[in-house]
Amino acid sequence: MARDPTLTFEAAADLYDRSHADYPAEAVDLLVRLLGLHAGRTLLDLGAGTGKFSRLAAAHGATVVALEPAAGMIRQAGGPGILLVRAVAEALPIRRHGADAVCAASAFHWFDGRRALGEVHRALRRGGRLALLWNQRDDAVPWVAALSQIVDRYEEGWPRYRSGAWRAAFDDARDLFQPIEDAHFRHVHELPPECVEDRIESVSFIAALPGAERAAIRAEVRALLDAHPQTAGRTELRLPYRTDVFTWERVG
Repeated sequence: MARDPTLTFEAAADLYDRSHADYPAEAVDLLVRLLGLHAGRTLLDLGAGTGKFSRLAAAHGATVVALEPAAGMIRQAGGPGILLVRAVAEALPIRRHGADAVCAASAFHWFDGRRALGEVHRALRRGGRLALLWNQRDDAVPWVAALSQIVDRYEEGWPRYRSGAWRAAFDDARDLFQPIEDAHFRHVHELPPECVEDRIESVSFIAALPGAERAAIRAEVRALLDAHPQTAGRTELRLPYRTDVFTWERVG
């Protein structure tokens, strides 16, 4: 199976935008404070996708440069205060010390982490900060755990946040960044059953499958939702998430 995330997300942009949860207000408020996201400040949002975090940050007054390699994703990322740029995290088209803050929302595990951190260090002003955040489905809830069992059968070594492999880049970059604060939040995404199907189909390694396989997975998800006592007969479902937030400050 091809593992080109740009092509995968190009095909799944619509599904991704309508079915993925936003980030909770508490997490956004924390990053507004830690990154100083106010008028006159510039934030680089790496792997911005459809702009879910970009729009939340721009609403607080910062100018957001949304960088995303997939044209289908970035076409949906616009909004007031957002500049759209097709680019990758490993080669930022930003002058040295040109940004006040950098973030990556549910994206850093896709990057060549060490190269991306070198570029972030170059782009940040002295004392600038980097934030990474991820939304993760909460498998402590039984029906969500059953959903994840369906998804996990198709992982086949694709990059995922939960593997923790992304952390190795920071182990190799202690001369570039020092940790500031970690935080964890819980929130719930309310959506109809068909959007849960969309949510699963938009997972990178499932979106890359042939159409017949994706249709079979959707049918399996619908069968689960129709049968599970926590979801059967419901027209709106409450999909629980945990949001993990990590922040670092530029060294040197």
